Amino acid sequence: MLSRTLTTKTLPFIFNVVDLIAVNPCQPPLKALFSTHIVGDKPVLVRDFIHSALYHPKHGYFSQRSRSVGVLDAAIKFNQLQGRKAYMKHVDKIYKQSEISWFTPVELFKPWYAHGIAEAIMRTANLSVPLKIYEIGGGSGTCAKGVMDYIMLNAPERVYNNMTYISVEISPSLAEIQKETVGQVSSHSSKFRVECRDAADRAGWENQVSPWMEVWVEKQHDRETLTELYKPLEDPLITRCIEIMEFDENHNTQRSGMLKNIWSKVFPKPRRCWLPTGCLKLLEVLHDALPKMSLIASDFTFLPDVKVPGERAPLVSTKKDGSSTDYGNYLDAKGDADIFFPTDFLLLERMDHYCSGWLKMQKDKSSKQGKKRRTLTLDTSSFMEEFGLPTKTRTKDGYNPLLDDFKNTKFYLSVPTHNTK
Repeated sequence: MLSRTLTTKTLPFIFNVVDLIAVNPCQPPLKALFSTHIVGDKPVLVRDFIHSALYHPKHGYFSQRSRSVGVLDAAIKFNQLQGRKAYMKHVDKIYKQSEISWFTPVELFKPWYAHGIAEAIMRTANLSVPLKIYEIGGGSGTCAKGVMDYIMLNAPERVYNNMTYISVEISPSLAEIQKETVGQVSSHSSKFRVECRDAADRAGWENQVSPWMEVWVEKQHDRETLTELYKPLEDPLITRCIEIMEFDENHNTQRSGMLKNIWSKVFPKPRRCWLPTGCLKLLEVLHDALPKMSLIASDFTFLPDVKVPGERAPLVSTKKDGSSTDYGNYLDAKGDADIFFPTDFLLLERMDHYCSGWLKMQKDKSSKQGKKRRTLTLDTSSFMEEFGLPTKTRTKDGYNPLLDDFKNTKFYLSVPTHNTK
């Protein structure tokens, strides 16, 4: 968060929120705790306070609630609903029967939302090499299962057989739920794993960058043809040959932070702005660990009825006795409230280019090389019309909540160009 006032001497205060941190195994539900349990004798950054309010192993929101992520017992049958009124009544009934503050779109529109993401992956990924998918914050595993289901049914057999789906999840309890969800299809289990860690911690991404894989030959089931099977590098002889070949190569990586100047002369008055330094940190780690990744991200562009002041301010919400309550101050979060932020997609794109190394080179005029990423931002309806099956979420009178609702959400797609080495 950045706060600035118009005085002769201004001191900017820079804070932010990181959505992911490492936690210890969840403890049994506790009574709501005051914010002072999170802050010790020394002051802490706002982002660290929010980290603790959400993920502290004893006091955090996700630690106190065993079911912090909503899961529908069955998919909504949209073609049996008359229209918008019937849909809203159905969703209202779901919320009243649950203690969950809200259900994600991937849950409300399962499996079709995940299928749209899977189609986008298949169109943008290089399927000539084994497909590796990372999902950061996989919730209940609904998205992972939906994506794997779609690839199993629609991609070439070798793509599904050789794929790996890795969920990077901070919550041990959610990690177990994800395994159960994906494990409902037995063939998925060998291709899926959960890494219970902080995705923004670079140490957790070790040994992810190597472009080398072992190639094996196997016979297809019930076929006479042979096919190549790619596996992580383990053979000691191959490993030593690569070490000799790359002995003299220099692997220097440029990483640094970025601060966007948000002060506007048009509005000469005090302003308060939340900066996504947590998102920046995560992008730095991902670009460092996976420089040739294809990235698909989805989030809110804005949140309604936010009471916390400032640009890009979070919504701090809790639910008790079936009723939702929004706080006016993030400091009121006592381990019983969720804290979530909107995403500035223009800033996200700039951070993506910066972390790829291109934007910094342009600033320093050190290179005339073209962009290293090809990017596209789409609203959810456009994304689903392009990659999904929106006919599956249409009601009898033509109303389609997947396309007509969630107007405050977008998708961001980013793939490497030929300028990425």
